[in-house]
Amino acid sequence: GAKRPRPVRALAPRVTPSHRDIRARIDKGDLVVDPLDDRDMQVQPASIDLRLGDEFLVFRNPHIPFIDTRGSDLAGLTERVKVAPGKPFILHPGEFVLGTTLERVKIPYDLVAKVEGRSSLGRLALVVHATAGFVDPGFEGHITLELSNLGRVPIALHPGMRVSQIALHQMTSPAARPYGSPGRKSKYQGQTGPVGSRIGDDP
Repeated sequence: GAKRPRPVRALAPRVTPSHRDIRARIDKGDLVVDPLDDRDMQVQPASIDLRLGDEFLVFRNPHIPFIDTRGSDLAGLTERVKVAPGKPFILHPGEFVLGTTLERVKIPYDLVAKVEGRSSLGRLALVVHATAGFVDPGFEGHITLELSNLGRVPIALHPGMRVSQIALHQMTSPAARPYGSPGRKSKYQGQTGPVGSRIGDDP
């Protein structure tokens, strides 16, 4: 007779580490958030607040008819802007720019992270990520933020402000081939500051 299908092992429910577990992983050194200048303020009950860096990638492309996702010069679509000390970056209504976290993060092989906006800023119509909200186990670098102003008035963004947060989730087992492993072609591993799309590097 026909073979019976092998039963699928039920997955454990998603577990979100508490602030005690987050602090323990930071103290252990396999979870890195650097610099973490105010741990009592940045480590929330179930997440870590991340601050805004001072560099932005601004799209300056009124001269092109469209963006080709198979193009080889996607880096030419943006202009890098660094904000002077003490000055804000003004995000205009309808504008989309790439920002960066001030902190460099390193995610252990048995955790994944989700990037979320802060509620207080979301209520001002600021969005911090469009789709890139997932941080793989093994990722190391600054997190690029996809900043949008959905409101009708400009928003002043101050480098150093707490702008986003990452929530960590425990995997059922450590990743066998985490992000950054040889052969994975992890395009954003080790990125510094805001990094534009590298979709043109896809196989």
